[in-house]
Formats: sequence, structure tokens, C-alpha cells
Amino acid sequence: MDRRMKSNKYYFNILLIVSIIIVINLIVHQFLIRFDFTGDQRYTLSDATEDILKNLEDPITVKAYFSTNLPSDIARTRQEFKDLLIEYNQLSGGKLNYEFLDPSEEKVEQEANQNGVAPIMINVREKDQMKQQKAYLGALIQAGGTSGGQEVIPFIQPGGPMEYALSTNIKKLTVTNKPKIGFLQGFGQTPLQNLNQAIGTLSILYDVLPVNLTDTTQLSPLNYKTIVMLAPTDSILPWHLQKLDQYLAQGGNLCIGLNRVTGDLQNAMGSSVETGVENWLASKGLLVENQFIVDEQCHNVTYSVNYGGFPLMQQVPFPYVPIITNFEDHIITEGLEMVLLQFVSGVRYTGDTTLTYQPLAYSSEKSGQVPAPTYFDIQKQWTNADFSSSKIPIAGVLSGNIVGNTPSKIVLIGDGDFPAAPPNQQAQPDNVNLLVNSIDWLSDDTGLIELRTREVTSRPLDELEDGTRAFIKYGNFLSPLLFVLIYGLIRWNQRRNIRIRRLQESYE
Repeated sequence: MDRRMKSNKYYFNILLIVSIIIVINLIVHQFLIRFDFTGDQRYTLSDATEDILKNLEDPITVKAYFSTNLPSDIARTRQEFKDLLIEYNQLSGGKLNYEFLDPSEEKVEQEANQNGVAPIMINVREKDQMKQQKAYLGALIQAGGTSGGQEVIPFIQPGGPMEYALSTNIKKLTVTNKPKIGFLQGFGQTPLQNLNQAIGTLSILYDVLPVNLTDTTQLSPLNYKTIVMLAPTDSILPWHLQKLDQYLAQGGNLCIGLNRVTGDLQNAMGSSVETGVENWLASKGLLVENQFIVDEQCHNVTYSVNYGGFPLMQQVPFPYVPIITNFEDHIITEGLEMVLLQFVSGVRYTGDTTLTYQPLAYSSEKSGQVPAPTYFDIQKQWTNADFSSSKIPIAGVLSGNIVGNTPSKIVLIGDGDFPAAPPNQQAQPDNVNLLVNSIDWLSDDTGLIELRTREVTSRPLDELEDGTRAFIKYGNFLSPLLFVLIYGLIRWNQRRNIRIRRLQESYE
């Protein structure tokens, strides 16, 4: 009888535990309670997003167009986006509503295409064969119902910064007057068409405008939150620079990418660049050195070698194109992992302590400097003696009363071409992020800057220390076995104790 009661109690306890687990899952599913243990807190909504949602005046509707028959790794994106929308709905007090639509229905597919959500082609393995499948992963965001404005996220990148895409588009719908960002033109600067990636991102929150300095040009922080100058090649007259001084004196902010040196790979020559900006910056304590940084951690270049009368293409490391992975702890560099710079110079502050200067990024532990002009020997055998320096600063931020008595800021980067790419080509993602983050930090007070780089762009294992890499490798392999072993020992001990008690009961 006692054994039967114990057995019933045992099954009752199991049923109770299962019931509790089901109830907890239902509650969690409804209210999306989760714990975020990621290093960059990518599953925790930022203060900027919370502020946007809590201050919504008009209702927001999100139509998510997601295919349902997706491979598991891509289908996870749908669930993550849905989880995000649940949190947005809760924080907005119900002002943000959402619905998921399956474009496998012809009517829904037409609607998705009309709203700017186009299909993509993905590779799917089926019966040991690889085939391509049409898939939708996009969303339409509407403000104030169908009569209000709308924005589209045509493609939600798996693993990408979902919160940034969603929050910035909501912000774009709710903001009335966008701040203006001015890109200086007319001195041989990088053409705006070569900055399409950066301008496309900036245009969400700002009006991006070209600025040509003339006698009548009025530069004021009331007109332009930030002025951007990238890679000028022509001489800039003193009265042009005086206008920038007047802008700083009113509390304006500057983002400058300056080429102090440049390289011609066809002729294998490196030379200096003089525009007058370098002297103007030096008067403020910002020195862009007339030297090339060379780095053991660098990009490859391709060159042609003649073998028996036949050209053969070879790739060799080219230290004049360093890969930057050392970043200072600053909101501009938060989330950046790899910036690729071509013909970059060191940046130093030589002024006094009345202003605040902070470096942003450095070359690697094995780097050096080569004075301009120089000859590029593509086939040179580089040695440790060529990389006798360490962590040379290549970018920095100067803030304080730079001109006059009103605080202003300058972000300076020792390469002006880093965010540019020819039309129909893509720049290095973190190069674009570096520029956009800099402009955001100078111009934006919403805090959305921290969300853009929450995706992992590059984290190769071969850059980790040997001990860390071995720990990750064997930890991933042995930890499941260890858990099974521990569980088996616990179960064996429990059964052993039960047998001992039963023997004791029989003995009595």
C-alpha cells in the first residue's frame, strides 16, 4: 500500500512539474521574459528605443512579410523579429501593433511587392540536392494608419542589427524636422555618389546636403549640426578656413578625414598631400603626420609577375594598407571590429590641457612609419625591424572651446578615403560605420548610435590567443559529454540511494 502511495505521489510530482513548465512557457511566450547574457547585450532594448516608444503620439503598425517554409537558420530571424515586436508593443503601451503575413498567398505577395518588400533567393538543401528558393524577409512600418507616412525595411538581415533598423525607421516617421548634415564640396573632396552607403544610413535621421563655401555661405549650428570634410585634394584658401573657425566658435562640430599622404600603385610611388587643412589643424594642436603607417596586420594586393613570358597574378601582403582592430573605448568605436585603411597617417595632439583629446583607434602591436615621398617595393621582404613601433594613433576626438568660448568638437581621421567606394561597389562595412558613428556622435542626441554595430561583422578565431582558442575548441567538444556524465552520476546516485532504502525496509 505504501509503495502504491509513493508511486502515485511520484507521478503526481512529475505531472505537477510538467504543468508548471507549460504555464511558465505560456507566460514567457505572452510577455517575452528573457535574460540577456550576450557580450554586447544585443537582446536588451536600448534606452534610445525605450524613449522613442514611450513618447509615441500616433499609433504605429508593422506589417512583417515573412515566408514560412524557410530553413531553420533563416527561420530563426522571423522568431527574433517577432520577439522584438512583442517587446515594442509592451513598451509603447499598445501603440505599436504588428501582424505577420505569409507571401506564399498570391494576394499577400502582390501587397508585399507593392510596399517595397521584394523576394530574395536563398539556397536550400532538399534530398541531398541544393536548390534556390524564393523567400521574403521584410517589413512595412506605417504611422497613423494607412493615411500616415510609411517606411520599409526591404530585407531584414539574419544576424543584423534589427533594433537599429526598426527604431530608426520609427524615429524617421515621428520626427518633424530633420537636422542637416553638410558635406563640403568644391576642393576635390570625395564625391557624394561614392558615399552612397554612408549617406543612405545617415538619411534616415538627417537631411544630408552638399555645401560649397562662397562669400555668402552661412555656416551655423542652427543650419548644420555637423560639417563633414573628406579627402580634399585642392588648396583651401584662408577665408574658407576662417568660415570653419566661425562655425566652431558658434558651437559647430566637424568630422574630418584627411589624406596627408597618398599612393599611386601604378607608378609604385607615395607622396605628400598639402591643402592647407593640415596647417589649420596644427594650429589647434591636431597634427596629421606626413608619413605612411605600415603594419604587419595588413591587406593583400595583387600584382603581375612575368614567368617565362606569361603574366602570373600573385597576392602579397601590403603593409601600406593596414587592418585596424585596436579601438579605444568610445561610443564612436563601440561595436567596430575591423577597419581597412589605405595610405593612412598617424594623428597626434600637441596642444595643451585646456582642451580634451582622446584617441579613437590605433595600428597593431607591430607597425611603423615611412616618411613621404617613398617608393613602393611590392616584392619587399618585410622584417620585424620595419615594424618597430606599436599602437600608432590614427584617429581622435578633440572637444572643448576650440575656437572662442563655446564648446565644439572635431573628429579627425588620418585617412580621407576610408568610407568611399565607386558606384555599384560596397565599402568595408565598419569603414562606413566609423564615419556614420562619428557624425551621429557629433550630431545626434537620441542614442541610436549604439544600436548600429550590434551585429558581429568579423570575429575570427585565428586572432585569439592560443590558450583561448584551445579552450573554446575543446570546451565546445567536451562540455556536452561532461553534462551527460554529471547527469548520469546524479541519476546513478539517486537509484543507489533508493536501492539502499529498499534493502533497509526489507531488512526491517
